[in-house]
Amino acid sequence: MKGSNTKVSGEKQQGWRGSEKVWLDAAYQLLIESGVDAVKVMPLAKSLGLSRTSFYWHFSDREALLNALIARWQSKNTASLIAQTRLPAKSISEAIFNLFDCWVNPELFDARMDFAIRNWALQSASLKQTLQETDQQRITAIYQMFLAFDYSEEQAKARARTVYYTQVGYITMMVDEPMPERLQLTPAYIENFTGRYPSEAEISDFMERHQPRL
Repeated sequence: MKGSNTKVSGEKQQGWRGSEKVWLDAAYQLLIESGVDAVKVMPLAKSLGLSRTSFYWHFSDREALLNALIARWQSKNTASLIAQTRLPAKSISEAIFNLFDCWVNPELFDARMDFAIRNWALQSASLKQTLQETDQQRITAIYQMFLAFDYSEEQAKARARTVYYTQVGYITMMVDEPMPERLQLTPAYIENFTGRYPSEAEISDFMERHQPRL
């Protein structure tokens, strides 16, 4: 009986203080909706219905929370993008389609968070440096993907930058394009990026895995 009471008490304490994920999720929402200046302890506590002091059970201070947001961005967007460039592919078109999964599937790549991070970097020199390094890591991954399909170093560099900067443009310009229209254009994009038009089988495979998003 004593052990049971202890367990219940612990559950209530945890519920009252929230959890690290709960606080981080709430901070994420404020970041993408209102920018980094809105990510403060009191507004977060109010939105969650928790006390301000409960925040400090999970984060030492606001800076620790902001660092956790940056880490989430890195682990989701950058790690996913690099992983997609390393998936097995029989052709450069299939490899680019794998990368395009990031642009279509928000579970792989969170464009809203990338936009928020880029805005945040305008007022933070340290984050700007991190962002520049991250962009280079992503471009290098795409560059290596082109090299794997026998493009010259010069071509691989130029094509990787074209692929990546096009997507960054979509994000920073907040392009509001219907998903069916974007998917319809992907074969033409691939031809522009690679110099080769994808096969019907490659196009069909890509469209089929994203059919629920149409």
